[in-house]
Amino acid sequence: MNLNDLLEDAFPQMHQGSMFRARPYDGQPHTDHGERGRTEIGGITFRDLRDCFLRAIAASSGPGPLYKESCKGERANICENDIFTIDFNDLDPIAVGQNLSCEVEKLMGIFPKGMKT
Repeated sequence: MNLNDLLEDAFPQMHQGSMFRARPYDGQPHTDHGERGRTEIGGITFRDLRDCFLRAIAASSGPGPLYKESCKGERANICENDIFTIDFNDLDPIAVGQNLSCEVEKLMGIFPKGMKT
């Protein structure tokens, strides 16, 4: 075990990129690192998740036909080949993640609040 491993064991919150599932939800409540992130996903298939991912990429692509199509939610008509028309150098990966969370919440019926009522 090296010094970094020892420090991470003693102070797990120091490593901001940790993906350890048991890490605390200590971010702002409306973020994936806070209460919103604690919400468990239910009623979604892997195909649904794939569709949400494609819509999230399209929604993050900026103004244009793919963005407009992504706004239709599950009624959108977007395929994998459409995604290859996007210049990924102009795509914000954090926006894709945020849009993915929103798309999943929409399918779960909890968007825009982020929590079931």
